[in-house]
Amino acid sequence: MPSSLAAGSRFPEMTLPLVGGGEVTLGGPGGWRLVIVYRGKHCPLCRKYLAGLEEIKDDFAEIGVDIVLVSGDPEEKAAATVAEWGPTLPVAYGLSLAQMHELGLYVSDPRSPEETDRPFSEPGLFVLNPEGAIQIVDLSNAPFSRPDLAGIARGIAFVREKGYPIRGTNRAAA
Repeated sequence: MPSSLAAGSRFPEMTLPLVGGGEVTLGGPGGWRLVIVYRGKHCPLCRKYLAGLEEIKDDFAEIGVDIVLVSGDPEEKAAATVAEWGPTLPVAYGLSLAQMHELGLYVSDPRSPEETDRPFSEPGLFVLNPEGAIQIVDLSNAPFSRPDLAGIARGIAFVREKGYPIRGTNRAAA
């Protein structure tokens, strides 16, 4: 089982290549950012989820939240994802197993070579605040459980408008 990054902790800085060229650095101070980790090109539920995100991406833009999509797929699969699925958001690729574990993501082995050819992360969602801290985190061990993205956009707007604190930071004694 992965060790989750705690709400309020710093998101690890990592630089990943982007489909189409360039790179993106996740973590560190900056603006508000939504990082969506998807399972990979082999996942039809990811395709549907990311298509829904495309439909409401302007809601995030209106509240000043940048979005980046991330997977462990190699460049050729990530490029095929962009070509076939049509996301207009930045797509980073090449998330390593070590990085998946660092982020606390659940990692699965493929069921067969037809599914994919390497271990892959299960879904993860991170909202990073301007200080680079994790404002919201949602990790799943299965493709069927993912947060409602419209609700996430509304929640970020509320957090920003009301100065709402990072929740879930109290750790009970073991």
